[in-house]
Amino acid sequence: MFKKFMTEFKEFALKGNVMDMAIGVIIGAAFGNIVTSLTDNFINPLIAVITGGAKKDENGVMQVVGGSFKIRGVAFNYGSFVSAVINFLVIALVLFLMLKAVNGAVAKAAALAKKEEEEEEAAAEPSAEEKLLGEIRDLLTATASPEALAKIEAAKAEAEK
Repeated sequence: MFKKFMTEFKEFALKGNVMDMAIGVIIGAAFGNIVTSLTDNFINPLIAVITGGAKKDENGVMQVVGGSFKIRGVAFNYGSFVSAVINFLVIALVLFLMLKAVNGAVAKAAALAKKEEEEEEAAAEPSAEEKLLGEIRDLLTATASPEALAKIEAAKAEAEK
């Protein structure tokens, strides 16, 4: 029972779609880290310069403060929200561009496959000249004597060798 379970699990886990999905998740996580680094280290300081500036924390390290305000003692950190929105927009844009590229490649591959299939069908169908020659052969064999038909069959057999 355990052996059967392991065999089924192995078949499932090693299917192409599962492996592709796993690779996509890993790449997505890495890309998310890159975008987060971009917003934390580049975009947030720009937001801080525009909206809030920077302040030192308890250890004396400069901390970027992206805009915030207080109402009745409650802090609203709109700089963090703007940063999260920018994070989302950057990831969405890159995913859109990647998906558009993949869809374009798939469409090109489908068009190429269709073109090759049409060429194969055209090559498999006899040309107009071949059709005409076949009609002439059929007319000649229909009006030929038995001796002539025997010669035609012998020539066909010779040509097939």
